[in-house]
Amino acid sequence: MAYYFSEPSRTFGEYLLVPGYSSSECVPTAVSLKTPLVKYRKGEEACPLEMNIPMVSAIMQSVSGEKLAIALAKQGGVSFIYGSQTIEQEADMVRRVKAYKKGFVTSDSNLPPEATLGDVLDLKTRTGHSTVAITDDGTAHGKLLGIVASRDYRLSRMTMDLKVTEFMTPLDKLVTAPATTSLHDCNDIIWDNKINSLPLVDEEGHLQYMVFRKDYDSHKENVNELLDENKSYIVGAGINTRDFAERVPALVEAGVDVLCIDSSEGFSEWQSRTIAWIRENYGDKVKVGAGNVVDREGFLFLAKAGADFIKIGIGGGSICITRETKGIGRGQATAVIEVAKARDEYYKETGVYIPICSDGGIVYDHHISLALAMGADFVMLGRYFARFDESPSAKVMVNGTYMKEYWGEGSARARNWGRYDLGGKKSLSFEEGVDSYVPYAGPLKDNIAVTLLKIKSTMCNCGALTIPEFQDKAKLTVISSTSIVEGGAHDVLLKDKAPYASNMR
Repeated sequence: MAYYFSEPSRTFGEYLLVPGYSSSECVPTAVSLKTPLVKYRKGEEACPLEMNIPMVSAIMQSVSGEKLAIALAKQGGVSFIYGSQTIEQEADMVRRVKAYKKGFVTSDSNLPPEATLGDVLDLKTRTGHSTVAITDDGTAHGKLLGIVASRDYRLSRMTMDLKVTEFMTPLDKLVTAPATTSLHDCNDIIWDNKINSLPLVDEEGHLQYMVFRKDYDSHKENVNELLDENKSYIVGAGINTRDFAERVPALVEAGVDVLCIDSSEGFSEWQSRTIAWIRENYGDKVKVGAGNVVDREGFLFLAKAGADFIKIGIGGGSICITRETKGIGRGQATAVIEVAKARDEYYKETGVYIPICSDGGIVYDHHISLALAMGADFVMLGRYFARFDESPSAKVMVNGTYMKEYWGEGSARARNWGRYDLGGKKSLSFEEGVDSYVPYAGPLKDNIAVTLLKIKSTMCNCGALTIPEFQDKAKLTVISSTSIVEGGAHDVLLKDKAPYASNMR
């Protein structure tokens, strides 16, 4: 006979935190959001890989590319480069993140000499950048021929088919510098010559980097940035349970700091085989997370298999339709609560603390606080990061509003057969994700600062200055559907929106 859980599975939206005593020391600036990323013997040794904020980006084509990996590492979190691409492509992305030098930007706005003014405007719409490098092959590292900036053209006096070579600032009139120039010297050149950008070229004249005047302030040290011992940014990467024997060595050679098995369901022999292969070939030097699971048994299985961290959540992502198509999953809050309890029991028995990651089910910023309070060490976010400039997807106009494209790894668009390993054919028989849009939100840095302030403020309201203290002191209450309505704006006519009742969902 089937087993029936006595309690319903609940979501984050069904809980509230009850505030506790806050001393005068409980102010957001005093809160530390440091959290472990991989397992360690708590109390006996330091965690070998810690994050400065409890946020990682999802292993998705529309989320975690190299630009977002750099932007998130600057803020103290970790991106997991998506694995649904060739081994060479993923390794190259990891390599570029590890090779990135602060302040030196690889140009992502490039055109060949045969391009037109219309192409410049189209590229500006896609990237939001007004400085376009003209190279012989239209790539970021082609031979530099000139630069097109906003000052170089006037739309009222020029036609869309005018070639860029007719109005660009040519190389012989540009101020450039050797690719080996230090950031300090680059900034001096920019200020001395009163220019907005400085191209750095190698001995053969190929463009290597751009340094921008507007980035001057951001070149200052960020106290939260996550660096390895060589002062390179920390970056993760996704793997699957099919080609790991080829993919893992390439990613390790590229310098990846941590791996994660990307799968819709982690309570499987395929994952234990993958972890066993990594341990056999690399020992404990290569860190690998696993998942996803939603209960105690799933956690213990992956813990005993040797996972360095374990992800929780099935079907709770905004673009995931696993629960609709297959009828499996669990409410995210209930899953986190049960797995966190199993994690704590495992630690008491073995002395090994295995961090757990809540993946999915986050709709509002305060849901992150709830996940942490329930025991998660960090959260993995897809939709949240997909909205930002740094995500790989295109920014498009939909009904007069800028949006970013966002699709699931289980969608036909992603074609990510590797994360659904049931020992069958290497293709998707049906979709478990959708193709969609999310509202464009601007740069990651500005948005994440607000989110982190909300988390810190919530922790202060509960009298906690660290995540472990927060988990120890948190008091949570289940709320009714009526109290959910009470918790938002109600019984008023908002000035900038339609009446609240018409916006309920």
